[in-house]
Amino acid sequence: MIIRKTEAEVDKMAAAGAILVRTLEMISKKVRPGVTTAELDEAAEKFIRSQGAIPTFKGYRGFPATICASPNSMIVHGIPGPTVLRRGDIISVDVGVTLDGWVADAARTFPVGAISDEAQALLVTTEAALKAGAAEAKPGARIGDVSNAIQSRVEADGMSVVHSLVGHGVGREMHEPPEVANQGEAGTGIVLEEGTVIAIEPMVAIGGPDVTLDDDGWSVYTADRSLAAHFEFTVAVTAAGPRILTPWHESKESGDLDGS
Repeated sequence: MIIRKTEAEVDKMAAAGAILVRTLEMISKKVRPGVTTAELDEAAEKFIRSQGAIPTFKGYRGFPATICASPNSMIVHGIPGPTVLRRGDIISVDVGVTLDGWVADAARTFPVGAISDEAQALLVTTEAALKAGAAEAKPGARIGDVSNAIQSRVEADGMSVVHSLVGHGVGREMHEPPEVANQGEAGTGIVLEEGTVIAIEPMVAIGGPDVTLDDDGWSVYTADRSLAAHFEFTVAVTAAGPRILTPWHESKESGDLDGS
């Protein structure tokens, strides 16, 4: 059952999203060669709590950290630890923030110093796919419209969406209905109604779409160990169209919501 939110509840989620945006901006300034993923996690937790909020991920289904930190061929759910960032790496950072019982969820993939042209193209494509999907989150559209917009943008650039990992509804709980696949047929699936809030999160690989799960039970890698990226917004469906509740793209140089 999809739990639709009132305008006031969406505003509360946006307040959590504002803290999340500031968290990601803070992390962006700390991502550099020589930093460990544990140091990024510690900084994120300290900042979120300083804002009167709670790190949603910590303890969720047993996850031990505030952020998911996933470098290079790791797609998602990386556990922060002693891994040292090196020049040329990319690192996907996923964060959840709970404020007054309402959750916001977002992710960005950061370059560590200068990166290869191939890695840069991956980041550009994945962010563009996220914006293309978010632009479809409007009343009367179908969930397949969001999914198809993501898939079309990724495959036009010769890359792969990861089929086995999906976005989701979000609200009082971290994961709510509906699932938001990153591939699908336009005009299919549930109709999006005003008040629906979803986490749209394309996960994209330069190589194939298959994945493997690490022995830690959390970290998900591309099966062919090709580079992967992950970008995510929490988006509310409103009468005026998509409302991005975690607008990290507005805190850095980035295109408008047009897939550019």
